[in-house]
Amino acid sequence: MYGKLHSACLHGIDGVVIQVEVDLANGLPQTSIIGLPDSSIRESVERVRAAIKNCGFEYPLKRITINLAPADLRKEGSSFDLAVALGILITSEQLEFKDAASLLIIGELALDGALRPVTGVLPMVEQAKRDGFRGVLLPMENVQEASLIGGIEVYGLPHLKELAGDDGPMRSNPPRASKLPSAAVSLSRLRYTRRLEHSNEAADRSREEPLEDYKDVLGHQHIKRALTIAAAGMHNIMLIGPPGTGKTMLMKRLPTILPPLAEEEALTTTKIFSAAGKLKKTEGLMTKRPFRSPHHTISAAGLIGGGTIPKPGEVSLAHKGILFLDELPEFSRHVLEVLRQPLEDREVTISRARAVFTFPAHFMLACSMNPCPCGYYGSDHPAQQCTCSVARIAQYRARISGPLMDRIDLQVDVPRPKEWPGSTPPLSSKAMRDQVYAAQTIQLERYRRLPIRWNSELFGSYLRTHAALDKASAELLQVTLDSLGLSMRAYDRILKLARTIADLEASADIQSRHVAEAIQYRQLDRQYIVTEEPG
Repeated sequence: MYGKLHSACLHGIDGVVIQVEVDLANGLPQTSIIGLPDSSIRESVERVRAAIKNCGFEYPLKRITINLAPADLRKEGSSFDLAVALGILITSEQLEFKDAASLLIIGELALDGALRPVTGVLPMVEQAKRDGFRGVLLPMENVQEASLIGGIEVYGLPHLKELAGDDGPMRSNPPRASKLPSAAVSLSRLRYTRRLEHSNEAADRSREEPLEDYKDVLGHQHIKRALTIAAAGMHNIMLIGPPGTGKTMLMKRLPTILPPLAEEEALTTTKIFSAAGKLKKTEGLMTKRPFRSPHHTISAAGLIGGGTIPKPGEVSLAHKGILFLDELPEFSRHVLEVLRQPLEDREVTISRARAVFTFPAHFMLACSMNPCPCGYYGSDHPAQQCTCSVARIAQYRARISGPLMDRIDLQVDVPRPKEWPGSTPPLSSKAMRDQVYAAQTIQLERYRRLPIRWNSELFGSYLRTHAALDKASAELLQVTLDSLGLSMRAYDRILKLARTIADLEASADIQSRHVAEAIQYRQLDRQYIVTEEPG
């Protein structure tokens, strides 16, 4: 006897529909799963056997072969449990399931037959919709996540015995007949229909005012200006200054001035969090841009992604948002160097013997650092004098390579604040956010027919067209390039930065003042070269 159902697994952050084929044949009782399963799938035999028996069904005493096709794709996870159990029950004629061929079946089984949630449901359901499936059957705890994909019916199943309704096969003393009477599966009671309600809840959450605000930060008006420019064009930014000057506080408020995720961005970001198992059960489609701040002890695999079957790392979890690296030199140099490729390509490619995985990684890099190991190099306060030698400072700075520093558009000095309460009205997040929204609206209109959205994405002919300079501005930039010894990459990044500064002023053309302001954010490349003993 032969039966076939459909389940799914993850391949990177994308769902892949898997055919679950079940064959029952005469012979010694034995169950084998083939099709490159991992250990969690091979162990599902015992979970499925116990669940079937504890729900009043009979586990067939036959030779059972379960094939997961395509056979050349390695599979992992526990999402096949429910499909395997139903395949056995349908093939052994204990259940009648007429709609099985049009459903994607996902779920992990407990030993008593209860359904447990699995990760990565969102990309699986999205792929099922693309492949033309009518609906998806999955654990109750996953229905809210699955309902984020419109145009496909979602059925939530709390327990295996619920499939047959009140007339199901649960019996206190099940008969020992050679064949149990079949039960028809009823799906009408399991349909999930609260999609609109949860969409409204997500919209309400997106309108909530943030608890943190830039008005809590005293002074630092020039830092807030730099952060506004960075947010308006999604440019990479670094803050450099002594301890306690507010670098971390300034960076953590950066999400409060960014616009919410667009619909397509929200779906991609939510898929990444779903695949990584980090999507909250009560959270709908993500609307706020992610802000990731990993500890400096993170490994390269944790930052970029990896594993036997790779999972997304922090750079992918920060997709369309911010990756904040606090105290940048404290990170391993090897870990920092792996950032260079995703900063340029905006995606991460991880190769394995059997497959190549690509994860999106389009993020704004925000980082902070002290100017030296003790933190007080260049301080003008008599009680805070640097005690580091030239060699120690050079060794500290060498943890950040030149090519990585070259990819940071704004390098801003954060001195000890000079303003105290009552001196000047603080600039709020709302005022900064209004400037960012206006600049990004200009960019959306300018690039509406191009494969880019922000000025930081300009490249090649697009950069020369939309960031063209007049003669005076071009001469100013050329003189700066020669005097500071900047690279051609820095030249392009100054152009992009000047384009964003012009957009903040709603200027169609880039003026000399815009180029001059963009250049001053690169002066730290030269300013922080140590040539003599401090003090």
